[in-house]
Amino acid sequence: MALTMAVDNVAGSTSQDLPRAEQLAAEAIERDPNSSKAHEAMGRVRLAQKNRLREGQIEFETALALNRNNLAAIRWLGWTSLRLGEPEACIAQGEKGLRLSPRDPAVWNAYAQLGNCHLFLNHVDLATDYLIRARAAAPQVWWIHFYLSGALGLKGDLDGGRASLAEGLKLKPEMNSIAHFRDLRPYYSSPKELELEEHTVIEGLRRIGFPET
Repeated sequence: MALTMAVDNVAGSTSQDLPRAEQLAAEAIERDPNSSKAHEAMGRVRLAQKNRLREGQIEFETALALNRNNLAAIRWLGWTSLRLGEPEACIAQGEKGLRLSPRDPAVWNAYAQLGNCHLFLNHVDLATDYLIRARAAAPQVWWIHFYLSGALGLKGDLDGGRASLAEGLKLKPEMNSIAHFRDLRPYYSSPKELELEEHTVIEGLRRIGFPET
């Protein structure tokens, strides 16, 4: 229970919380090296630490080698692949998650993941479709609105993009510029992912008039 609670708080962790989550995950792996959940937990910690994305990828792959039906590990491996700038690998995990649990209450996560991946690959129509599904399933998740805004901006649907951005800003008013969008995300990204993002979602946000600073 303590491990689950600590790792679930990683995204918004303080400098004190993250080492605690890492300690609990390491202790869980030491107690049971064959625990898929323990390796998944360590992967989530690594995802939140600077320059440790590859280590996170290894932990999620280990978790899936121990339990190929660990849906959380499938999704987190997909997100890690995206953060590494590997959207094709991310798509494979997103599709796997949908096949494994198409009626999962958190299916919005898979839709959003696939939408982001296809957006980074400039598959704008497909990205928009997935992000609209994600928004319908989880309208309370602020960043879905922002990525959908970027996709709509790239499509040339400026009014739709601005409307989606307005909904996102209601949920996250401090995310009021491209600079804040870059700085306030919870997980680290690789230079490759940042470059893909710059030419897709960021460019789309610029087209709808989202300010730089």
